[in-house]
Amino acid sequence: MAERGRYGRDEVAEILDAGLIAHVGVDTPDGPLVLPMAYARDEENLYLHGALANHLLNSGEGTEICVTVTHLDGLVMARTPFHNSMNYRCVVVRGRAYRVEEAAAKERALKLVTDHIVAIWDTSRPPSAEDFRATLVLQLPLLEASAKVRAGDPVDDAEDMAGDWWAGVVPLTTRFELPTSAADLTEGIPTPTAVANLAHRTPDTRHSS
Repeated sequence: MAERGRYGRDEVAEILDAGLIAHVGVDTPDGPLVLPMAYARDEENLYLHGALANHLLNSGEGTEICVTVTHLDGLVMARTPFHNSMNYRCVVVRGRAYRVEEAAAKERALKLVTDHIVAIWDTSRPPSAEDFRATLVLQLPLLEASAKVRAGDPVDDAEDMAGDWWAGVVPLTTRFELPTSAADLTEGIPTPTAVANLAHRTPDTRHSS
C-alpha cells in the first residue's frame, strides 16, 4: 500500500540502524540467491562483507543487487483471516555494488559492520593482514532506498465489526539476554562493557547510552 511508504533519509537510516540482519539478493550465474548477512552504513553507502570466495558477494560485485532489512513488531489478527497482517518496519536498498579495495576504506567498512552489531572492534584482537586479505567488502550506494511501515490495529470490513470474532495485535519484541562467557575463556577476563550493556535491551536501543 502506497500510504505505508517512507522515503525520508532519516526514517530509512533509523530502521537500518536498529536492524541486525540484511537479506541480500543477487542474480548469480547459478540463478537468484538471497542470503542473510551482517551489514552497516554510513551517510552514503551500505556495507556488506564475507569470505573472499563468497559466491553471492563475488556475483554481486559490479551488478545490481537488492538488500532488505525487516523488523517484525507484531501479528495483526483480524476478524477474518483475509485481513490478517503484521506490523513491521522494513527498508529496501537497490543499486550497483562495488568492491572496496583501498586498505583504509576496507578497514573502516569492516569496523562499521562490527560496531553496528556491537561496538567491540577496539576491544578485540586487531585483525591481521591475513584477515583482511581473506575478506571481501562490497559497498552499495544509498541512492535508491525506501522504507515501508505498518503499525496499528487490523482493518476489518464494516459488516464484520459487530460480529463475535476477536481482533487485535500480538506485539513481538526481540531482547538481548545476559552474555555468557565461552567455556574456554581464560579466567579473569571481564566482559567488554559494550557487550555487557546489551543485556535486557532491544536491538532498537542497543546503541543508546
